[in-house]
Amino acid sequence: MAVNYEKVSETLKALAHPARLKMVAGLLKDECNVAQIQKVLGLPQSTISQHLRVLKNADIIEGRREANKTCYRVIDARVREIVNVIRKK
Repeated sequence: MAVNYEKVSETLKALAHPARLKMVAGLLKDECNVAQIQKVLGLPQSTISQHLRVLKNADIIEGRREANKTCYRVIDARVREIVNVIRKK
């Protein structure tokens, strides 16, 4: 199977921001919504939403509607591996 370097590059670009990397690391532990992410990171809701959009567009996370909230989780197995390697440092 050939490696899609453009797709890999887009994934790495999405992870390159510290806030997005923290979000992904947190989402690996547990699903959560914007309010929960905002509480942990201390960033404005609009900033959290922008970062989530980048991660969704890179197919790293997906959202699941739960009542009036959306719960996010990591869906890219490669990203799980990348973050786990980073945590070991």
